[in-house]
Amino acid sequence: MSTPISTAESPDLARENAVFRKVVRRIVPFLILCYVFSYLDRVNVGFAKLQMSDDLGFSEAAYGLGAGLFFIGYFLFEVPSNLMLQRIGARTWIARIMISWGLVSASFMFVTNEAMFYVLRFLLGAAEAGFYPGVILYCTYWFPSHRRARVIAMFMSAIPVAGIFGNPLSGWIMDRFQGVNGWQGWQWMFLLEAIPALLVGVATLFYLDDGVRSAKWLSDDEKAVVERAIAEDSAHQTVHGRVWDAFREPKVWLMCLIYFCFVMGQYALTFWMPTFVQSTGIEGNLAIGVLSAVPYLAALVAMNVFGRSADKRRERRWHLVVPSLMGAVGFSLAAVWSGSTVLSLIALSFAAAGVLTCAPLFWSLPTAFLGGAAAAAGLAVINSVGNLAGFVSPYMIGALKDATGSTSIPMYVLALSLVVGAAAVLTTKKQVVNR
Repeated sequence: MSTPISTAESPDLARENAVFRKVVRRIVPFLILCYVFSYLDRVNVGFAKLQMSDDLGFSEAAYGLGAGLFFIGYFLFEVPSNLMLQRIGARTWIARIMISWGLVSASFMFVTNEAMFYVLRFLLGAAEAGFYPGVILYCTYWFPSHRRARVIAMFMSAIPVAGIFGNPLSGWIMDRFQGVNGWQGWQWMFLLEAIPALLVGVATLFYLDDGVRSAKWLSDDEKAVVERAIAEDSAHQTVHGRVWDAFREPKVWLMCLIYFCFVMGQYALTFWMPTFVQSTGIEGNLAIGVLSAVPYLAALVAMNVFGRSADKRRERRWHLVVPSLMGAVGFSLAAVWSGSTVLSLIALSFAAAGVLTCAPLFWSLPTAFLGGAAAAAGLAVINSVGNLAGFVSPYMIGALKDATGSTSIPMYVLALSLVVGAAAVLTTKKQVVNR
């Protein structure tokens, strides 16, 4: 890996660091809160499956198809949504996204058959489309590339946080509210976990700023510091212009391949973790929820350690390759140790630490060369194409599990995907991405 940048601070650098710490404190915790509720509402269907499939007679493949259909809606509306965010402004558009997905998520309590399940999963994807790449784009307004990996890693800590707190919460709601008012536990879970998204969506209108210029909590001197850092960073971007420039850039499509490979592993964990834990012999929704949270604790630590190291060393490629191979090893060991709860949790913790670390570090690659309108389109294209793996992964696992009665073969497929992603990362030019 590259040698670390000197830590000695000049007065100007000390001033800049202080300003960016202020920006982080203002923006990042709120974005983390938004993403926690986003991710919880996206993947709580994994917990609902423990009751819902039996109540409604869903097969493993039917559940996998429904879980994955989220990403078809996500794919179709991702680019338009991100372009609207750039045109209308982050504050209004992110609020719109959160309120609409909260309403759709609550509607899952009324599902009675496969068709309704499929339609609502598609609509949830359409409603949420643009949130994640919109936040990545929003971060480029506030942070230069050499500060971005750490910030995005902090933001994406929401994924393990949602797993750590959301999994036990989902299990508790399903057990505690079973039969209340004549509703099933999974119906209560969808309703109660949708409410925070609606509330935070409204709060977004009052809290977020569209950009540096409109931030009343920064002085004019502090705004100048941020704008100067962003301008200096933008000078290094090689794809900076019209929307269609992103579609014609080969590096964008390479990014799609890399992200697709990583997302295969990410959504295997988030949609199937409760089932993986249950298959080791654990019973009770709350117990499954608590144990399902363990791998996310490992991921929370790994994400932030790798993110800090990548920014400190200004090295991106090997900071992606190492965790992706960790994930491949973790999935392979989970297949071998599927009969033991303790060993399976160790393997899944290793897999989660690797796979979930890849996601935030990945975005330092495309944001290193994309700028302007091309960034709005390019980031959305990469995220939408890559997230098609969110359709492929759960459906593949469900179909193979129905066919073989085992989760081992899907685990090996996921491991192979991560190895391919690691190899693709090494084809990028270090002089382009190591900033």
